[in-house]
Amino acid sequence: MGSVEEVRSLLEEGLTQNKSSELYTGDGSVDISGKPVLKQNTGKWRACPFILGTECCERLAYYGIATNLVSYLTNKLHEGNVSAARNVTTWSGTCYLTPLIGAVLADAYWGRYWTIAAFSTIYLIGMCTLTLSASIPAFMPAECVGSACPSATPAQYAVFFLGLYLIALGTGGIKPCVSSFGADQFDDTDPKERVKKGSFFNWFYLSINIGSLISSSLIVWIQDNAGWGLGFGIPTLFMGIAIASFFAGTPLYRFQKPGGSPLTRMCQVLAASFRKWNMEVPGDSSLLYETQTSAIEGSRKIEHSDELKCLDKAAVLSDAEIKSGDFSNSWKLCTVTQVEELKILIRMFPIWATGIVFSAVYAQMSTMFVEQGMMMDTSIGSFTIPPASLSSFDVISVIFWVPVYDRVIVPIARKFTGKERGFSELQRMGIGLFLSVLCMSAAAVVEINRLQIAREFGLVEKGVAVPMSIFWQVPQYFLLGAAEIFTFIGQLEFFYDQSPDAMRSLCSALSLLTTSLGNYLSSFILTVVSYLSTRGGKAGWIPNNLNEGHLDYFFWLLAGFSFLNMLVYIVCAKKYKSKKAS
Repeated sequence: MGSVEEVRSLLEEGLTQNKSSELYTGDGSVDISGKPVLKQNTGKWRACPFILGTECCERLAYYGIATNLVSYLTNKLHEGNVSAARNVTTWSGTCYLTPLIGAVLADAYWGRYWTIAAFSTIYLIGMCTLTLSASIPAFMPAECVGSACPSATPAQYAVFFLGLYLIALGTGGIKPCVSSFGADQFDDTDPKERVKKGSFFNWFYLSINIGSLISSSLIVWIQDNAGWGLGFGIPTLFMGIAIASFFAGTPLYRFQKPGGSPLTRMCQVLAASFRKWNMEVPGDSSLLYETQTSAIEGSRKIEHSDELKCLDKAAVLSDAEIKSGDFSNSWKLCTVTQVEELKILIRMFPIWATGIVFSAVYAQMSTMFVEQGMMMDTSIGSFTIPPASLSSFDVISVIFWVPVYDRVIVPIARKFTGKERGFSELQRMGIGLFLSVLCMSAAAVVEINRLQIAREFGLVEKGVAVPMSIFWQVPQYFLLGAAEIFTFIGQLEFFYDQSPDAMRSLCSALSLLTTSLGNYLSSFILTVVSYLSTRGGKAGWIPNNLNEGHLDYFFWLLAGFSFLNMLVYIVCAKKYKSKKAS
C-alpha cells in the first residue's frame, strides 16, 4: 500500500507542477512587487505597446537632436566642417558608451525597470537644457554679418554641451535596458513565446525608425525654417511622452531580478583560476563545482564547454575545500555557470569587434552624407529640402524592410534553413556587412559625379552647391537602411540570446558600444585623413569647400575597410560556438 500511496503522491505533485508551469512563467520573472507573475495577465504583446511607444518617442527625441546637429554646429555655432563632424561623432560615440554604466546598474542592483526610470529623468533635464540654449538670446551666438561669423562664448558652449552630454548620460540607462526589458516580456521556457520574441526585435527596431522618420523630416524642417528653439522643444515634449508611456504599462510588465554585479563575478573567475593555476582540470567535467540550481539569482545554469580550459581551474575543488565542505568563497571557488559567463563574453568578442567598422559607416549618415547633400541641389520647385532630411530614406528603407523581412523573407528562409527565425543571427549580420560595402561604394560614385559637374560648371573655387539633385543620394541611404535591418537587429538578437541570463543588459550595452567605438573610429579617421591630406598646403580630401576636395576618396577608404571587416567576420562567425543553457 505504501508504494501505491507514494506513486499517487508523485502523480499529484507532478500535476500540481504542470498546472503551476501553465499558470506562471518558467524564467523566474516577477511582478513589480516581486511575486511570481501569471502568464495570462502579463507580458507578451499585451505589455509591448507601452515599451515600443517609449522607444519610439525617445528615439524621436534623440534623432530630433542628432540628425541635424551638424547643421546647428556649422550654421549657429559657426564651426568648420571637420570640427562639426568631429563633435557630432564624439557626442554620438559617448551616447553609445554610457550604456555600460546603465547596464551594470541594471544587472547588478536596480533592475532594468528602475534604471530606465532614473536615467529617463536625467535625459529629460538634458533636453530642457538644450532647448534653453537655443531659445534664450544670452545662450545663443550672434548671427553672421556678411562673412564675419563671431564664435560662441565659453559660457554659450558650456550650456549647449552640458545639455548635450546630459542627454548622452540619459541614453546610458535607456538604450541597454529597453530592448532587453521588452524581450523579458516573453518567457524563454515557452516555445511559442520564444518565437514571438524574434518578431519583437524586428518591431522594436521599426519603432526606432518611425521616431527617426518623424525627426529626419518634420523636426529637421522645423529646425531649419521655424527656429531651433521650437526644433529642440518638440523633441523635449516627446521625451516627456516617452516617460509617461513607460510608466503606464507597469501593471502588465514582467520583471527579472538583478543577479549581482557581472563585473565582480568575472573578476572572481579570474582570481580563482589564478589561485589554482597549478591544479589539474579533471577530464570529467561533472567533477567541476556546480550547485543544484544556479547560484546567480535570475539566471539559468549554463552547460560546460571545452574551450578556454584554463578558466575551468576556478571551478576545480581543492582537497582543503572538499575536506572542510566550505564552498562559499567565490574568490577561491566558482561554479561552472559563473566560469561559462566569462567564456561566453570572450567568445563573443571577435563578433562584437567586427561591428565597429559597420558603425563607422553608419556614422556617415549624420555627418559626411549631410555635408555632401549641402553641396547639391536641394530644391523641388519652390520647396527646399534640408540635407539632413535625406536620412528619412534610410528610415523608409527600414520601415519597408522590417515587415517584408518578418512576414516574407523569414518564412521562405525557414523552409531552406530549418531555423525558427529563418536566418541565424550570425548569418543575418553577415548579410548586413556586405550591404554596407555597397552603401559606401554608392556614396563614392555619387561624389565622383558631383565633383565632375562642379568642374564642368566652373564651381570648384566658388564653394556653392552644384546643379545635381540631392535625390542622387537616395540609393546610399536605402542601402544603409537595408544593412541596418540585417546587422543591427541581428546584433540585438545575438547579444540577447547568447548572453548569460544575468548579464543581458551588459551584453546589450556591449552591442551598443560598437556604435560608440564606430563613431570614435570615424572621428579618428577624419582627423588622420584631414592631417595627411592637407600637408603641403593642399586643400585636403574634406575642406570647408567640398568642391575643392575629394570626399569620394574618403568614401572609398571606408568601403575598403568594410570589405576587409566582412572577410574577418566570416572567419570569426564560422568558428563561433553557441551557448547551451540548462
